[in-house]
Amino acid sequence: MFTGIIESLGTIKEVSQNGTNKTFWINSTISSSLKIDESLCHNGVCLTIEDIRDDEYRVTAIKETLDKTNLKYWKKGDLVNLERSMRMNGRIDGHIVQGHVDGTGYCISRKDLNGSFEYTFSYDEKNAACIIEKGSVCVNGVSLTAFNISDNTFTVAIIPYTLEHTNFKSLKEDDLVNMEFDILGKYVARILDINKAK
Repeated sequence: MFTGIIESLGTIKEVSQNGTNKTFWINSTISSSLKIDESLCHNGVCLTIEDIRDDEYRVTAIKETLDKTNLKYWKKGDLVNLERSMRMNGRIDGHIVQGHVDGTGYCISRKDLNGSFEYTFSYDEKNAACIIEKGSVCVNGVSLTAFNISDNTFTVAIIPYTLEHTNFKSLKEDDLVNMEFDILGKYVARILDINKAK
């Protein structure tokens, strides 16, 4: 479990294909504090640390993950939002994030408002029941508040601190992002679907 509050940025140093899987070596300032078998959230995707060397660590994404996220497009030099799993003895500053991406969407607009930034994203309308005005949504692993919601788009506002400390600073129109919708909304939508079918 995660909270969507990004701890560090990682830089992809190596990418290799192994059958249908992809393996990544990533450099980050938190590498030395990681341990093998630890779960780490990468752009909203939970991956297991497999190996550590100096200030780099290795993770592998399997076909299922590559099919449903933007990891299939990662290349050397890309920046990745990183978050270690939450501790149960502290505050949850964002919202509950599983690291299980529901799908991808595109950045369709980026506006500089001279003090903050607004990004508008498209998403699959099958998830429309899982997002509400002023509700939480996770984009590339970042816990954000959605507004101006339609059946297939929503907007988020980014403060300068978040822009500087996440890969939102390099995000531009037409970029593909990972999305995870609020787990509470997904459970409610599922219950309503089941009851409707009865």
